[in-house]
Amino acid sequence: MNKELSSQYDSKQIEDNIYKLWEESGYFNPDNLPARHKKPFTIIMPPPNANGSLHIGHALFVTLEDIMIRYQRMQGRKALWLPGADHAGFETQVVYNKKLEKEGRSFWDMPREQLYNEIKDFTLANKKYMEGQLKKLGASCDWSREKFTLDESIKEVVNETFEKLYNDGLVYRAEKPVNWCTKHQTTLSDLEIKYEERADKLYYIKYKLANSEEYIEVATTRPETIPADIAIAVHPKSKWAKYIGKKVVNPLTKKEIPVLSDMAVDLNFGTGALKITPFHDAVDFAVWQNHKSEIDIQPFSVINQYGKMTEEAGPEMAGMKVKEAREKSVELLRPNFVKEPEDYKHQVSVCYKCGTIIEPRIMMQWFIRMTEKPHAQNQKSKIKNQNVEKSLRDLAVDAVKSKKIKFIPARFEKIFMHWMKNLHDWNISRQIVWGIQIPAWYCQDMANETCKKNNGVIVSVKNPEKCPHCGSANLKQETDVFDTWFSSGQWPYATLMTTKPGDFEKYYPTDVMETGWDILFFWVARMIMFGLYRTGKIPFKDVYLHGLVRDKERQKMSKSKNNVINPLEVAEVYGTDAVRMALIVGNTAGNDPIISEDKIRGYRNFATKIWNASRFVLMNYRTIDAKPKLTAKDKKNLKDLETAKKKIAKYLDKYDFNHAAETAYHYFWHTFADKVIEESKPRIRPENENLADAAAAQETLIKILEESMKFLHPFMPFITEQIYQILPTTKEKSLLMVEEW
Repeated sequence: MNKELSSQYDSKQIEDNIYKLWEESGYFNPDNLPARHKKPFTIIMPPPNANGSLHIGHALFVTLEDIMIRYQRMQGRKALWLPGADHAGFETQVVYNKKLEKEGRSFWDMPREQLYNEIKDFTLANKKYMEGQLKKLGASCDWSREKFTLDESIKEVVNETFEKLYNDGLVYRAEKPVNWCTKHQTTLSDLEIKYEERADKLYYIKYKLANSEEYIEVATTRPETIPADIAIAVHPKSKWAKYIGKKVVNPLTKKEIPVLSDMAVDLNFGTGALKITPFHDAVDFAVWQNHKSEIDIQPFSVINQYGKMTEEAGPEMAGMKVKEAREKSVELLRPNFVKEPEDYKHQVSVCYKCGTIIEPRIMMQWFIRMTEKPHAQNQKSKIKNQNVEKSLRDLAVDAVKSKKIKFIPARFEKIFMHWMKNLHDWNISRQIVWGIQIPAWYCQDMANETCKKNNGVIVSVKNPEKCPHCGSANLKQETDVFDTWFSSGQWPYATLMTTKPGDFEKYYPTDVMETGWDILFFWVARMIMFGLYRTGKIPFKDVYLHGLVRDKERQKMSKSKNNVINPLEVAEVYGTDAVRMALIVGNTAGNDPIISEDKIRGYRNFATKIWNASRFVLMNYRTIDAKPKLTAKDKKNLKDLETAKKKIAKYLDKYDFNHAAETAYHYFWHTFADKVIEESKPRIRPENENLADAAAAQETLIKILEESMKFLHPFMPFITEQIYQILPTTKEKSLLMVEEW
């Protein structure tokens, strides 16, 4: 380590060397921290998707969590920041599919095992690259405990949870409405679809009563699905109520279908009458479930998995794409129009990755009961759980209501509660290759009653050699994989259960979960539910939610807008410390922070100011053979230093990183550099014959410089560690990262 500061601050020269110094010390691992570090402080890193480079949003979470962990480490906590990476199932398969398309290949033509192995190699290579990027950003996490969501040990924990949920009656397999992406050929959960406003037409169609010229008027935006209509539902208070119990004629198939009474019909939309097409709408499916005894026709689909019309749609539309079929159906239905179609704007559900309109389908899928209590506790299960009297939702709601878990900012508690109130059962199966295969097998023989009662389903963490019910060895494994959020929802306990012996007992529950507010429901809520269900304990005490990074015009960053900032590229130019400060100052919890190259350049100037001020103090440091005699101003300066330091600590304790960073910035630049150093210059010059005064001025400067490096360290770790190593007060082999705050 060079014991002199060069004339200019060059971040490129110091950052790699400093990170190497930290790694070699072993202090990222809490097991190696000095004896004063006793009480654990734990953060589990939200695992970045291992399918590409880190972006500015990743730089934000890394900075925030590194500030927390460095501060707590200096406070004497046994600080563990456990890093990891997410296989990111569906998202990674989408990314890899784009790669294959560029190569002129298609994953539809590839054997399952080959595709899985190719994606695995791609992901592991990205994961290794991504870890290097995390280090470049200064992440002081314990790499000896690093985890991946597809580690065999993690998969085993995830499968154990699934088996327990199944045995407790909270997991079930059923034929129900699901969201289907015709492009990616998989189901998506309700949270993985987004809604876009689309301009369509609203068609008013006559459904004539059987053997009568009277009719019920039905409004629909999807005339192409009329061949699949099995009933008409009317609101009991609508003008069509007099026809309840009668039959009308399907205008395309000419089949007679019943008129039902159902409160699910919205009187404020259309005409107060609703065509019931169960396999193409979740509301229609629910109506059918409630009126099965009144309907003769079994529901069927007229749109296949590829978004094309089936034979059941009729010869005029069979084989057409949905858009073409809509035009054809309008042509066929024109004699049944009550009036000309109206322009109609409405929210349409689309795939969040490709924007393809979601087609509701009825499919046999795996679901988790979110709002029901466990039905039966499996006494043989090795997983003991005291929370069997509450639903998954109630476990999470109670934990937040009782303040065992606190949201920062607090307003997200209300948002969380609103979402939990409207929770539905969760479809956790995906028809993709990349992910954790669901540990379920199907008996092909079903030779006894117990086997038949279970529909031949065997759920087991370990691969069964034969059916436990009938003894058949003719078993077939489920090919669907878990929704990524099912495995990542178990991340806090799954990681600590599979690292080092005793880690779970020592570091769980964790102290804080820091993540973006946009995945409060995707991830945070599910971690709370699963953590309490599986362990009986909350997974974390505090939830810090950061915003989405935006440009200086407050626009979302996107390649199409050419406003994307690559954190590693700007760090190369301006230094990592400057990027970190630019991400923190002006950034409050739950709000979208603003970042620009100008802002980063400004904090590069601050880094230069720190360097130059430190260099001046150190260049003028000399051995003075006299006892320091502090002046009243020296004492005031040292008191102001302590006040600033306590203020910064107070902000950090409250997760108010913005004000903590601002206070540190203003104290160092405007108090220490502009005032204290300037006022001390005459006193530290060799011409000052009052040696006691010179020694006092020098001691005051060194003391303030040393303490400033401490309170700046969590924010700007590289430059502060480098300067700390040069200080005359620094002991041999001491590191600022473990200094006492």
